[in-house]
Amino acid sequence: MRGMKNNYRFAVCILLLLITRQTPTASGQTPPAQGAQQFAALGDLKLQGGGVIQDFQFLGPGKVVDTTNFFVILVDAIGNGVSSSPSNNSKQRLMKFPVFTIRDMVEAEHRLLIDVLHISHLRAVMGISMGGMQTFEWAVAYPDFMDLAIPMFGSPQSTSFDKLLWTAQIDAIELDPAWNHGNPTGPLARGFAVSEEIGQMNLTSPAYRVAHTRPKDFDAFLTDLKKRAVGDGGLASNQIRQREAIISLDIPGELGLTLAESAKKVRAKLLVVVSLQDHLANPIPAREFADAIAAPIVTLDSTCGHISLDCISVGPSVAKFLADPALVRTETLHDAVNH
Repeated sequence: MRGMKNNYRFAVCILLLLITRQTPTASGQTPPAQGAQQFAALGDLKLQGGGVIQDFQFLGPGKVVDTTNFFVILVDAIGNGVSSSPSNNSKQRLMKFPVFTIRDMVEAEHRLLIDVLHISHLRAVMGISMGGMQTFEWAVAYPDFMDLAIPMFGSPQSTSFDKLLWTAQIDAIELDPAWNHGNPTGPLARGFAVSEEIGQMNLTSPAYRVAHTRPKDFDAFLTDLKKRAVGDGGLASNQIRQREAIISLDIPGELGLTLAESAKKVRAKLLVVVSLQDHLANPIPAREFADAIAAPIVTLDSTCGHISLDCISVGPSVAKFLADPALVRTETLHDAVNH
């Protein structure tokens, strides 16, 4: 979980872990080497909005998830650039790639487990950021599929602030002259730079930025940010489609229920991890979801905001929950350094 501090463009897409005690060898195949990247061809993937993604593909010991006890599947989400995305789908390039949702990501992951790995039950689903959003969807859509669900810095429902943030980033990309109404003519340096500036303002907190970037160092900070904020039409299309998925996130709306009523569909043991100063995924819906079913909440009190996992170790709490959920209670962990 280290290394997220200056890599905002990937923070939205981080980490969905599917954790099982069994190894996926029911089909008689040899298990892959640890960490090996693999692709699963799932044919055409039908989306909630009615579209279809054609030729759909997918992607130690002693850590938070101890791989000596668990088999961990790390999934690359739709639109992330490795799994089927606007940037790599030859039949549906760029903005011809259909609009998808967080729930569509979960449906694809469910097919991966059932149809390819022949796994019918998981010990846990755990995700960070957009992976946390997927974890909420998993817990509601397939309540008996896992024993535990651990969404971290995710949400079951995008707030108006969340929507404003992601909309502003999409607008910044699309206002780049090189975007050319979805028919890019070259690199989108200007659009990505403004999008990155918006992202960096919200990745942590005002107090964090003031403490870590002195006024005399700001020009160097901005120059470095813009130097890293580069990309072509493929990356722009990936980011737009994924941000659209986050903007549309609304689990209660999908079910025609209130937030509390949708939470009561969860049958797995739930542990919610939030940051008090998270400006990328507002923590209020996640807290309300957990409160509705008396699930424990681990709150990180840090100016690090959405990257508070870089600043406070939540590993012991998560590892304890994986071993025995009854051992974990609601708690607040304070950042002694970044205050």
